[in-house]
Amino acid sequence: MRPDAQAVDRPAEAGEERAPGRGRPAALAVGLVVALGVLALAALASVALGARAVPPATVLDAFVAPDGSSDHTVVRELRVPRTLLGIGVGAALGLAGALMQSLTRNPLADPGLLGINQGAALGVTMALGLLGVSDPAGYVWFAFGGAALTSVVIFSLGSAGRSGAGPVRLALAGIAVGMVLTAASSAILRMDTQTFDRMRFWLTGSLAGQDANTLMRLAPFMAAGLAVGLLLGRPLNMLSLGDDAGRALGVAVTRTRVLAAVAVTLLCGAATAAAGPLWFVGLAVPHAVRAVVGQDQRWVLPYSAVVAPVLLLAADVTGRLVARPGEVQVGIMCALLGAPVFILMARRRRIAAL
Repeated sequence: MRPDAQAVDRPAEAGEERAPGRGRPAALAVGLVVALGVLALAALASVALGARAVPPATVLDAFVAPDGSSDHTVVRELRVPRTLLGIGVGAALGLAGALMQSLTRNPLADPGLLGINQGAALGVTMALGLLGVSDPAGYVWFAFGGAALTSVVIFSLGSAGRSGAGPVRLALAGIAVGMVLTAASSAILRMDTQTFDRMRFWLTGSLAGQDANTLMRLAPFMAAGLAVGLLLGRPLNMLSLGDDAGRALGVAVTRTRVLAAVAVTLLCGAATAAAGPLWFVGLAVPHAVRAVVGQDQRWVLPYSAVVAPVLLLAADVTGRLVARPGEVQVGIMCALLGAPVFILMARRRRIAAL
């Protein structure tokens, strides 16, 4: 074996092919630090840019020596909570997408495309519109229930028949179920004009209008989902060989799947409760990450959790800049950015399983 091949730190049993230069732990670690730096720049841009630009010096003064001016108030009470929420939601959706794609071996798996976000959104809509639950700490449980139930329904529909749960079958089942769930949410909202006015931007997908209190209530669920998901890299690598090979290598297959499902439910439920149903973030980011780091889930998962909020914040800032003094909701911007990725994937002659 060549010396440079010995330096590649990846599980040989996963059998993934890598382009030259991929897989070296030192290089990947440096890349992750660079990605964190880009995320910091995106966060600074999110705080400084909007309907009215705030100079970086003023942003710093808002934290060091707040004087109650309008700029300081906008930074501290509006843009900082919005930015932190974008980071949390982006990390949750990016990691959830990577987990779903690895667990189902489906390159088209995405919390929005497979309808899971729509299931969570229906749970929140029922809590708000039918039961009057307005506290995020209360309706987030309905989001979890909707996400979990939708996951079971879509996988059951997509795996029915002799051909099994192929990527296209799951995607079609998710799109169909997602449309039904979206229609159900709309029907509930039509019954209550006040609830509809409150949720019309949320259903489009938006980071606006949420305060620090909402972030604090939902952050523990996001943190728990991120912690569980990031610990599954090694067993998911081994399961890429199949269940029997995974068991032979010492992986608890059922436990790994249950933990992954719990992580996805926590991540999608909390993210949807915070920002509404967002499409394509969990689809596009893991694919871009794998193009750089390879198939090793020990790197794909953390990279996805860092790169996804960069994309989400960039979409949010762009939406604020292109429609000054108003804004285009981040859900619309994510769809505009992610739809071409999905079209390119759908036009491929053969969609390989992961």
